[in-house]
Amino acid sequence: MKNIGRALVALLIFGGLFGSLVSGAAFYSRLLYLGLLLFAVSWLWVAIVARSLRFTRQAEFWRASVGDIFKEQYEVKNTSYLSALWVEVYNQMSLPTASGSRLLTRIRPREKQSYVARTWLTRRGGFPLGPTLLVVSDPLGLFRIQKRYPAEKSLIILPMIFPITTFLSPPGLLPGGQVIRRKTMDITPHAAGVREYVPGDAMKRIHWPTSARRGQLMVKEFEQDPQAEVWIFLDAQQKVQAQKSFETPAMPLENLLFSRKPKLTLPPSTLEYEISIAASLAHYFIEHKRAVGLVMQDRAYNMISAERSERQENKILETLAFLEGKGNLSIAALVGAQARQLPQGSSVILVTPAVSLDVILAADDLQRRNLHPVVVLLAAESFDGPRGSDKLAFQLKEQRVPVCLIYCDADLAQTLSAFSSSNFSQDLTTWQRPVLSHLT
Repeated sequence: MKNIGRALVALLIFGGLFGSLVSGAAFYSRLLYLGLLLFAVSWLWVAIVARSLRFTRQAEFWRASVGDIFKEQYEVKNTSYLSALWVEVYNQMSLPTASGSRLLTRIRPREKQSYVARTWLTRRGGFPLGPTLLVVSDPLGLFRIQKRYPAEKSLIILPMIFPITTFLSPPGLLPGGQVIRRKTMDITPHAAGVREYVPGDAMKRIHWPTSARRGQLMVKEFEQDPQAEVWIFLDAQQKVQAQKSFETPAMPLENLLFSRKPKLTLPPSTLEYEISIAASLAHYFIEHKRAVGLVMQDRAYNMISAERSERQENKILETLAFLEGKGNLSIAALVGAQARQLPQGSSVILVTPAVSLDVILAADDLQRRNLHPVVVLLAAESFDGPRGSDKLAFQLKEQRVPVCLIYCDADLAQTLSAFSSSNFSQDLTTWQRPVLSHLT
């Protein structure tokens, strides 16, 4: 249509000009004037309409998880007295499979057109919602004017979480079962005393009998729970990562139309598996009221202190969402840098695809510090990486370290949940064997 319109106007102008110069007939002059008139009207029409367009895009939420369907509402309003006959909307968001680009026709004066775009989220990270490009054209396609709207907000896509029903339970109490003499902002069963109210304290911490007796607001202070902390050490060392080639799956049309969440599998990458495993374990333990911390080294060293709250889970998930796997510290070096600062009796979950002795050294370092290591080992060979995961898992079990071996394309929810029932009793028997022989 655009090429036909341009060819028609060009024929009118050049045909009329040539005819006027050759024959001088009035007919050719009229063709020339008609071509020039169409040219001028088209330019003026596009200029007025482009200046009068107003564009907005709104989302229901700014945080989502991999596998969710993200919905946005686009709205184009025409505030001029002319119809916008041809408006192209281009969503230039960097997110793969991002939708929202559309052709709108005949937006009447003082009217608006809106539509809903649905995007299947297949990649974690932060993505600006834009920029958005509007291209306005006249009916003949002679002129195209572009208007670019920069991104005003960003979408944070959190890692995929798999529902874990049970997992190898860490020890419940610190040696002796003594309360840690350290103040905490969490409410625990161990009250340490009262103090004066400070703006920002939660109302549920106020101790009303003491407040009434003293004539001022007093709040309760608590000491840390004797439950052991759970620390997740994620191996983000670049040289131990492995990945198979894969393509981003296409979104089924019926799921887009009815907003049904389709089933999504993780990319065959050790890094993506590590991140989802760490996110799922953090969600599981925080849901069970355990204090969870995270240690990893990407482009920078990152340590999130152990806490138990929904805010802590969000902090961990956001940190994992931006992980690039560009670290240079081995898992042994990572443990060596942080283990001395962990409370004794804490459980440490090592999530790694490494097949080197660094994993054994890290587990041994933790055991010598009276910490309880658990290794979630990704079988690197199943991700087209180096062999040796089975041998390493056997060596760790000989060292009395529980090991959960994860293969590519495994059902993480089922594998991690089954780790408790299948390995826990066997590991306990192995740990108790030296004690029983000593007693006899």
